[in-house]
Amino acid sequence: MSSPLLALIGIAMMVLGYLFYSKFLVKHIFKLDSSIPTPAHTRKDGIDYVPTNMYVLWGHHFTSVAGAAPIVGPAVAVIWGWLPAFLWVTLGTVFFAGMHDMGALWASVRNKGHSIGTLSGRYIGNRGRNLFLVVIFLLLLMVNAAFAVVISKLLVGTPTAVIPTWGAILVALVVGQAIYRWKLPLVWVSIIGVVALYALIILGDQFPVVLPETVMGLSAASFWVLVLFVYAGVASVLPVWMLLQPRDYINGLQLFVGLGILYISVLIASPTIVAPAINTAVPDGTPSMLPLLFVTIACGAISGFHGVVASGTSAKQLNKESDARFVGYFGAVGEGLLALGAIIAATAGFKTLADWENVYSAFNQGGVGAFVEGGGAILNAGLGLPVSLSATILATMAVLFAATTMDTGIRLQRFVVQEAAEIMGIKVGKFVATIVVLIVGMGLAFGAGADGSGGMVIWPLFGTTNQLLAGLTLAIIAVILLQKRRNVVPVLIPLVFVLLMSVYAAVVQLGAFYATQNWLLLALDIIILIAALWVIVESVIAMNKARTAPPTSDEDDRVTELEDEPAAR
Repeated sequence: MSSPLLALIGIAMMVLGYLFYSKFLVKHIFKLDSSIPTPAHTRKDGIDYVPTNMYVLWGHHFTSVAGAAPIVGPAVAVIWGWLPAFLWVTLGTVFFAGMHDMGALWASVRNKGHSIGTLSGRYIGNRGRNLFLVVIFLLLLMVNAAFAVVISKLLVGTPTAVIPTWGAILVALVVGQAIYRWKLPLVWVSIIGVVALYALIILGDQFPVVLPETVMGLSAASFWVLVLFVYAGVASVLPVWMLLQPRDYINGLQLFVGLGILYISVLIASPTIVAPAINTAVPDGTPSMLPLLFVTIACGAISGFHGVVASGTSAKQLNKESDARFVGYFGAVGEGLLALGAIIAATAGFKTLADWENVYSAFNQGGVGAFVEGGGAILNAGLGLPVSLSATILATMAVLFAATTMDTGIRLQRFVVQEAAEIMGIKVGKFVATIVVLIVGMGLAFGAGADGSGGMVIWPLFGTTNQLLAGLTLAIIAVILLQKRRNVVPVLIPLVFVLLMSVYAAVVQLGAFYATQNWLLLALDIIILIAALWVIVESVIAMNKARTAPPTSDEDDRVTELEDEPAAR
């Protein structure tokens, strides 16, 4: 199979999805209305609620939701062959992810910017909300702890990525000041920011930063984990315009340039995909493709984490409701393009089938390493970039994706802690909540793994938990649409499919964890499965009630939002 042909087919499908299907959703399903004031205006506080330029917000949303998962998932899932992964990424992006992400944004914006956990209380019930928060908290714990481990390993394994990784923070701080304080034109700020980031990549390639074996009594990887948590904690309490938003925006531009370089290299080098379309000779111990494919590739097809980000931070910054199409749906397209690039890099970046099989000799192999190795070979063959610089570019892409997700994840987990405390009648400030989040995250990283790798202990449950959350988020969207007497079929089909696959996967994993006597994962899997099934039952009840209850209208939403205007002023 020709990799340029596969790339062109995949890109065309996603572009057509944005041009046509997203318009259908905007006009007939969600009926986005820019005359209804958004929470960014009615609840404006300069910290979390900040009206934001559509392109800047897209950068924040895209890089926050992407992380390392759309690289890791597809680069692992090609063990079953490139065709199933390709179909799930492209069709999932067009019909599942774009609708899910835009719908979560719309639902939150119509409800004062409240998180998806809070919305579950309003539309499903208090029991559903409490169980929903449990699932969200565990998902964010997995993301924050595991991504810290992924980043630390990349910084140790690719020391040329250290300077651009940390230099990006300084660039972001300057970009934030340039946009909001100095009011400089966004185009020039964007160009200079991207040039600065790529200059840091070249500098990093020339001056790798290799830490000694032990730093402050910790291994190099453990030291980076500690630094990452401290940084993310500080970033999570700063106003979004100061660091989080500009960092995500400029990283988003840099990462899209990186993706462009990768796809151009594919077109020029035209490498052949050496992996089989459907792999019938998987290594011993590889689990069944059904249902594991649909939870191994979560980000890049559909992801519950996106709904948490959309309702947790992005909805609070949406300048007008119509921007949800570009921010939400096109944000999902951006992630789909990254996942497609990961599939091509991990299947066409090797000279022979034997070379590919050597990397994919066991299910736990592949992943980021295959992406960096295969993608680096394609950049070298296509554009003639040195192997070291190619690896630095791709490793920096992976690190910055994961780091921006971790920034947002810590902030979102802080929101969950505050919401849970409020339910118990306790008022917790953002600093105390952030400290709790950091203690829990680092407790997992260092408690379950003395070398700081404990974040990976519960990672096998990430995909299943993530997809369960996506299904539950779609259930909330379905309830809202039923209340408004709108067509709910475009939501119900993905809802049923995702819930079936994720529950099936959770049950399969129960057997695997029991067989290996992994009692921690077994217990967590049981908790997550019970919580999810309970919320599903509550959701079905809520949908039936919504069908017979008096319909609501957009005018009701307009009144709800306007109630906040006097306080905001």
